[in-house]
Amino acid sequence: MEYTDKEYSLEVWGDYACFTRPELKVERVSYDVITPSAVRAIFEAILFKKYAMRWQVTKIEVLNPIKWASVRRNEVGATASTKSAGIYIEDKRQQKNTLFLKDVKYRIWAKLVFIPVSERPKEAFAKHKPGADENPMKYYQMFERRANQGQCFTQPYLGTREFSASFRLVDPDTDELCPALSAEQGGNRDLGIMLYDMDFSNPKDTQAMFYRAEMKEGVIIVPSLDSEEILR
Repeated sequence: MEYTDKEYSLEVWGDYACFTRPELKVERVSYDVITPSAVRAIFEAILFKKYAMRWQVTKIEVLNPIKWASVRRNEVGATASTKSAGIYIEDKRQQKNTLFLKDVKYRIWAKLVFIPVSERPKEAFAKHKPGADENPMKYYQMFERRANQGQCFTQPYLGTREFSASFRLVDPDTDELCPALSAEQGGNRDLGIMLYDMDFSNPKDTQAMFYRAEMKEGVIIVPSLDSEEILR
């Protein structure tokens, strides 16, 4: 049986977002737009079945003009534990600045990649082994039902958990789609090297992956995981 990877689209929006640049460790500074890893996390918040499927991000459309805001906050620079004598906040207080996005809206696209039973690792069958005739339609229907009803396993967020995201499933064939940013609105720009995702194939040595992101007329094409454009 042949399997196809069905592509889905969501519109996501929120008051604030912060897709933190990993090269800036002290002060939090957001990328200009949402990263593919953040897109994947939003789809996984709605549906994810380990070993049976995965999400492959294909495209990001920026719908609202890019706007910035900043805030300086007091944070505690230590973690309490049962082994410590406690934390005196006045001694561990740190002031940190965050540069984040506001009034964001994106249309994100991803393929639901079904993993056939024959290609799943042995640990996938520790509790239950599905039938050999299992097919992707089961997962397509689960995702469509959950997304249409606004259901999710965890609340989707825009970079950090404090910035929650609203979402709706988009049908490109029937829905009237909001246009992406035009060139006059700043929709053409080279976004430079951006975080693509994390490589979890080796649990003992998780590696970050990057790619060169370019926005044209508000649209960013995201390469596939096995593309030569991915920098490891």
